[in-house]
Parts: sequence; structure tokens; C-alpha cells
Amino acid sequence: MSTTSASRDTSRGTPPRRDLPVVPASRRRLRPYLLSVPAVALIVGILYPFVIGVVYTVLNYAATNPNPSFVGFDNFAAVLGDSLFWRSVRTTLLFAVAATALETVLGVAIALLLNRSSLVGRIFEKVLILPLMIAPVIAGTIWGVMFNPQFGILNHVLGLGSTFDWLSADRALWSSVLVDAWIFTPFVAILVLAGIRSLPKEPFEASDVDGASWWYMFRRLMLPMMWPYVLVAVIFRFMDCLKVFDVINVLTAGGPGVATTTLQVAAFQSSITNLNYSRGSVYMFLLWVIVFITARYLVSVLGKAQRRAAGAEG
Repeated sequence: MSTTSASRDTSRGTPPRRDLPVVPASRRRLRPYLLSVPAVALIVGILYPFVIGVVYTVLNYAATNPNPSFVGFDNFAAVLGDSLFWRSVRTTLLFAVAATALETVLGVAIALLLNRSSLVGRIFEKVLILPLMIAPVIAGTIWGVMFNPQFGILNHVLGLGSTFDWLSADRALWSSVLVDAWIFTPFVAILVLAGIRSLPKEPFEASDVDGASWWYMFRRLMLPMMWPYVLVAVIFRFMDCLKVFDVINVLTAGGPGVATTTLQVAAFQSSITNLNYSRGSVYMFLLWVIVFITARYLVSVLGKAQRRAAGAEG
């Protein structure tokens, strides 16, 4: 570009053009590999512990045996033949189903209430996320103090006296469900509320003009369209409840007895308390199998619900 043309472009308000630097071909070929480094590092960071855990399941690795040897499926036979494993499976499934059901019902109800525009609703919507900002370990510690039969606030407020024990053998699991619901019901409510507010308004306005009741619009219009959002919340919470550890470990440490011993707690007790690393790895591997199969099934159900909501199938 000549000096005259450059001055002309400057006078018109357009900066003079500068040629971009030429990137060498070797750097251009290397760029995709550099961009993939974080993803590869993440995959390695996930797969390496998983593979090591699977290897431990076929060894007799423990603190008393620092030089393990191959034992095949003896650890699986020992765990599957132990009544504690089946009791922990039952406790895990019972906790997951109860907590997910309670959180889903409460979350949907709260989302429907918050969907009505009001000053109280907008304030409550901001306060709703507070339990999610508290770590489950801290929340479990706080609730453990409130559950104390001697000086806990719950017995005092509810007038239950000092003999009612929230963490007894027959109540500990349900008290743990209550704490989990207190922490994670806002997550379900926020997710469902976002789904409700994304629904089209035309069908509801037309039904309102025709004189349809609120219950009819909820049952025939809103629920079918927001069902995929509810299922997403159910999948997230059910998968997380299957892996519950922190709340139960803080509240009861798996007790009294084995009343709240879930698969995660049983794995912790085998690996950390009893220092039998191979036995604990078997517990975790079997939990992974349960979570994987359940997740595949729930995702297939979610896909069908999304197609049904979109009108792709009846």
C-alpha cells in the first residue's frame, strides 16, 4: 500500500491494513494436539484410578499383606457371600428411592409455587439456594446436633422430650433421608422451575380462554411437557443418592449396627477401617456396576419422554 493510499484511508477513519503474521505449518499441525491435552489429562485422571481399583479386586491387597498376589474372583465370592453386602445393597436402594421420591415431590411442588409471580416468591427463590451452598458434611454436622435427644432443638420445638432418638436403629435411615432432602430439594426445584418457564405459553392461554381448570391444565398440558425436566432431576438425584456417603457417615457412620450402612460406607469400612483394600475395591466396583446399569436405563427412559413430549411418538 502506498503512502498516499494509507493517508487516504486514515483520513476516512479506516486504519491502515496490516498483514497478519504467517503461522508456520508445523505449529498449525501441532495445534489440535495441544488443544486436546486437557481432555486427555482428564480422561487419564479418571481412568487410572478406576483401572487400579479393578486390578485390586483380583488381588489380596491389604495393610497386613503389602505384597499382594493374584487370587482371581475370591474377593467377589467373599463379598457376594457376605450378608453385609446384601444388607448394604438394600439400604442403598431404599435410601436412593426414598430420598429421590421425596426430593422430586417437594421440588416440583416448590417449583409450581415459585412459578406464580409474587414478591414473596421472588424472595424465596433467592433464599432457596442456601442449602446448596452448604457442604453436605457441614449440613450433616448441623443436623446431627439438632437431632441430639438431650439438647437438640428439634425435640424441644416439637415437644418430643429427651427420649425420642432421631438416630436410633429404626429411625436413622429416615433421618438421613430428611437431611439429604433438605440439602438437595432446592436443586430439583430450580431445575424443574427452569423447565416450567421454558414451556410455550400459547397452549395454556388457549386452555384458559376455553375455561379449563388449573388442575386440568397441569395434568394434560404442563406435566407431559415438563416431564423430561423432572426426569433429568430424578436421574441426577438418584445417581447421587446411590453413591451417598458424606451425610450418612457424619450422622451415623453406618450405624447403629448396620442400619445405615450403604455400599459406599461398607467400602470405606473395608478399605479404611479394616485396611482390606481389595475387599473395599470389590464393593466400589459392584456399586459402579449398579450405577452404570441404572443410569443406562434411566437415560433410555428420558429419551422416550423427550420424544413423547416433542410429539415424535404417542
